[in-house]
Amino acid sequence: MQNAFAERFNARLRDELLNETLFRSLGEARRLIAAWQHDYNHDRPHSKLGWLTPTDYAARWHKNIELEGRSSGAFNDDRIPVAPG
Repeated sequence: MQNAFAERFNARLRDELLNETLFRSLGEARRLIAAWQHDYNHDRPHSKLGWLTPTDYAARWHKNIELEGRSSGAFNDDRIPVAPG
């Protein structure tokens, strides 16, 4: 195994999309893979982000920077951005 993160991602992509779908054309494959990629990178909760979506995590991060004027201290002990307010 060269890179555990790449191997894990490839396995997830294969299990969730490639093994389940019969593509009718290259264009359809590109569209479905792009949709899966967008979901994975923006809408799906991730355990390392405290089960926040990357979009929610980034919004909290930017809100903390606005409120505090700095990025340090914007996290609790588990490295999850502290909710504003």
